[in-house]
Amino acid sequence: MKILVTGVAGFIGMHCAKKLLDDGHEIIGIDNLNDYYDVALKNDRLKILKSYKHFRFLKLDIKDQKDVLNLFKKEIPQRVLHLAAQAGVRYSIQNPHVYIDSNIQGFINILEGCRTIKAEHLVFASSSSVYGGNEKVPFSEHDNVDHPISLYAATKKANELMAHTYSHLYQIPTTGLRFFTVYGPWGRPDMSPLLFTKAILANEPIQVFNHGDMMRDFTYIDDIIVSVKETLFKSATPSTNFDSKNPDPASSHAPYRIFNIGNSQPLPLMHFIETLEDALGKKAIMKMMDMQAGDVKETSADTSELNRWVNFKPNTSIKEGVKQFVDWYKTYY
Repeated sequence: MKILVTGVAGFIGMHCAKKLLDDGHEIIGIDNLNDYYDVALKNDRLKILKSYKHFRFLKLDIKDQKDVLNLFKKEIPQRVLHLAAQAGVRYSIQNPHVYIDSNIQGFINILEGCRTIKAEHLVFASSSSVYGGNEKVPFSEHDNVDHPISLYAATKKANELMAHTYSHLYQIPTTGLRFFTVYGPWGRPDMSPLLFTKAILANEPIQVFNHGDMMRDFTYIDDIIVSVKETLFKSATPSTNFDSKNPDPASSHAPYRIFNIGNSQPLPLMHFIETLEDALGKKAIMKMMDMQAGDVKETSADTSELNRWVNFKPNTSIKEGVKQFVDWYKTYY
């Protein structure tokens, strides 16, 4: 099967593309290779993918409407895995306009491409950040998510609404995946696992926000890969029990689905740090900080809908996941 993967040089993009290539699929990968973080890391991820004969890479920015549409018309991918986006909650406060360019303009270009070629299925990355100010845990797809507390979260919520509209208007099957704190080998250097590891090994202090009083649903990359693959090959369908007089956010009359992708075992941030210390054999120097703007105290995923849909539940333990991550970090860096 021919599959378009956007953001293919990214953390999740590279891993998912590699798995699809291992399974024998043809992958067209695109990425703009921006400098939000170290481009060398992105290029090293690409080197792994370029070793496959069924992989082709194009440097392309999804915000460029003409280029995206031409790509769709030329390649006519059967399925689309859309992972390209401007990431980062805190960066969206500093530089909001790039989130509109990539996450809104870029997403409508992908939707239009899917509409033009009548793609079989679009799977796209959403985020646990859409739950915003919600305090009921675990977070469920049945919950209302109309109260984002960062522009990044607002753009991801907008993506879900835009996808639903295209599913309704054009019967394009679309599935959104709300990722929860993904970590593992080849991870992003702006995320806490890499920031903490680098600082601990350099005997530098790590910044511990909200004085460590935080919970996160850390999800190992291998569980993300399985979730993405299983949902990609099971196209979204209308919900048989959708009630337009009492609409459930988790269901729709259109071929549209939304799923939490998390480990469902939220951990105190301090426990994660302790696990990292054990794997590194070294104690962290901690600098306790106040809560950051746009951040949330706790994330926790209810993944029962995912389990019902594809019979899979992310379950990699934090001890095993952190060990794999640290082994990679020491080898790569």
